Amino acid sequence: MKIQDYLRRYWAVGMVVILWACAKDDPGTPAPPIVDEETSIEIPASNTVGALLLNKEKADNGYTLFTIDKNTYLINNCGQIINTWSSDYIDGKAVYLLEDGSILRGGILENTEVPYPGGGGIVEKINWDNQVTWSYTYSTSKVNLHHDFYPMPNGNVLLLAADKKTEAEAIQAGRDPANLTEGVLYNEQIVEVKPIGDTGGEILWEWNYWDHLVQDFDPARDNYGVVADHPELMDVNYLSEPTNADADWLHINSLQYNPVLDQILISCNGINEIHIIDHSTTTEEAGTNMGGLRGKGGSILYRWGNPEAYGQGNLADTRLYRHHYPTWIPPSYPDGGKIMLFNNGNGRPDGDYSSIDILDPPTTGPGEYSEPLNGPYGPDEVSWTYTNPDDPTLFYSRILSSGQRLPNGNTLVCEGLLGHFFEIDGEKQIVWQYKNPVKSTGEIMAQGDAPEGNLTFRAIKYPRSYAAFSGKDLFPSNPLELDFNIGNCED
Repeated sequence: MKIQDYLRRYWAVGMVVILWACAKDDPGTPAPPIVDEETSIEIPASNTVGALLLNKEKADNGYTLFTIDKNTYLINNCGQIINTWSSDYIDGKAVYLLEDGSILRGGILENTEVPYPGGGGIVEKINWDNQVTWSYTYSTSKVNLHHDFYPMPNGNVLLLAADKKTEAEAIQAGRDPANLTEGVLYNEQIVEVKPIGDTGGEILWEWNYWDHLVQDFDPARDNYGVVADHPELMDVNYLSEPTNADADWLHINSLQYNPVLDQILISCNGINEIHIIDHSTTTEEAGTNMGGLRGKGGSILYRWGNPEAYGQGNLADTRLYRHHYPTWIPPSYPDGGKIMLFNNGNGRPDGDYSSIDILDPPTTGPGEYSEPLNGPYGPDEVSWTYTNPDDPTLFYSRILSSGQRLPNGNTLVCEGLLGHFFEIDGEKQIVWQYKNPVKSTGEIMAQGDAPEGNLTFRAIKYPRSYAAFSGKDLFPSNPLELDFNIGNCED
């Protein structure tokens, strides 16, 4: 993106930015700082990356975690580094900070036999002092860990993996041969692993989309039925776009776990839907439509975003467009219990722009979702949304990205393609901004450089009361960017 585009983007959200290129014309006369009158923080006008771009008192005073290339960073609101973790592996997208101060981080292993987009293959636990205490490889000629995983309260880890099916297996499952352009088809599976030793793990539970398919293409093949009569199943022939006949037809890009409901929330990016499934089943029950707390086995309990996918709508009814990171908002937070996600907006009919959306699934009880009668799952519309207030197209990331509700009601946004993190308050005003100064190659930019190549999968903010910080040295060190200038900002 051109530097002029960055100026327009920042101006649109109410910032004043002086182009670094202008500063180069007279290096002996630096631009005067901008004073944030709300906090009396001097904001260097020539800043282009890192901090400070904006930092107001209303910003949640937590620590923000993100990973890029082989490093993971924890920063404060001044952009100063609180801790850094390093790995031998390029990031496999997701990272989580655990209560003991360790991170759980994905890494990329080359797998030419399952070359899944967003592939990872290995997950590592690295303690606060940057020592690997556990690593687990889930990458074979048939399966490959990708995108996301989730640390469970019991110490186990949920892994998301692609499972390669042959052309013959796909056809037997009812897939239209015309939609097998790569000769294989990927099932998506979730496995629960109990860590053992330094590199071991025992798979205790497993769930597969392959066990919950329906098709109306070939009555001589498996899973034949009326798609519209089975919203609890996935139509093995549904394509969100007529040309989207890739092996990666589902493209799951995240999973989250709710320990109160014992349910898993899945981001089905390729179908433009979110799905919720029951985790309380046994592995055997997970392969059927019976068993578990909800009595429905591993069937889809709830889905939302694209009712055309189960024969209860058309293209005009689509609400999600290549979304990322659906999460349950913690019960004690504003909008607690609802689902927040980053709606990328790639292919949105009224133009390409992103939004942060909150939806409130209709329920008849905790974890009991209202089943539609000859129609789509509710709600009809989201209950809260954020777009750029001046011009929606100025906020857009066609891939990656995340949105996170914070304890004080603010929302942290990662505009992933631009490596742009910003926080909005309850009035949807931007109160904190940060530009990731690290390129995906690991190269660190200097303050004043035009940001480029700093795409970031996700950013998560943790409150200072989080158990991970107890007893740790939290004295901030220098910011990430070279030639940094954070004015008079203090942690």
